[in-house]
Amino acid sequence: MNKKTELPHLDGKLLIAMPGMGDPRFDKALIYMCAHSADGAMGLIVNKPAIDLQFSDLLDQLDITPAKSFRPIEVHFGGPVEHGRGFVLHSKDYIAKDSTLEVNDEFGMTATLDILEDISQGNGPNSCLLALGYAGWGPGQLEDEIRANGWLTCDADAALIFSDKNKGKWGGAIESLGIDPRLLSAEGGTA
Repeated sequence: MNKKTELPHLDGKLLIAMPGMGDPRFDKALIYMCAHSADGAMGLIVNKPAIDLQFSDLLDQLDITPAKSFRPIEVHFGGPVEHGRGFVLHSKDYIAKDSTLEVNDEFGMTATLDILEDISQGNGPNSCLLALGYAGWGPGQLEDEIRANGWLTCDADAALIFSDKNKGKWGGAIESLGIDPRLLSAEGGTA
C-alpha cells in the first residue's frame, strides 16, 4: 500500500511558485495562505499588482467617498477565483466582528465592504493589502502540487508581504529559506 505523507497545515504560511509552474497566472507568484484543511485551501497572491486599477477607482465604483487624508493602498491580483470580489489581508490591529478571518496572531483577512470604508476614512489596519480574487484548491490538490515540485513553502513575514516592492517579494521569500533564486530549476525529481 502506497500511503501519501500528509503535509502540515499551511495556514499563515507563504507558497512560493517554482520556476516552470506552467500556469502564467502563477509565474513567480507569492501566495499568503489564509486557510488550509482537508477540505481544500485558499490564499491570496501578494506580489502581483492589478494592472490599470487604482484604489481610488475602486472606491468610486463602490460609491465610497474617502477622507481627504486617507492613505491609498495598492490593488493586487489575488488569484483567478472570484476575481471580482475583494479580500483585504491585514495586520491584527483591525478586526471586524463576525467578518474577519483571524489566520494567526499576526494576520487577519476581511472580505466585507466595511474594511474598505474604514481604510478610506483612515480607520483601517496599520498594514494591509487589497486583493481582487483568490487562489483556491480542492481537497488534496495543493498537496499534490507541492509533491510535484510546484511550490516551496516558508514562514510569512509581514514586512515582506506588506512591502510596496512587489518585484522583490518572490526572491525575498526564497532567500528567507537560504536559497539563491538563480539556482532554482524548473525540473523536479524525487529521491
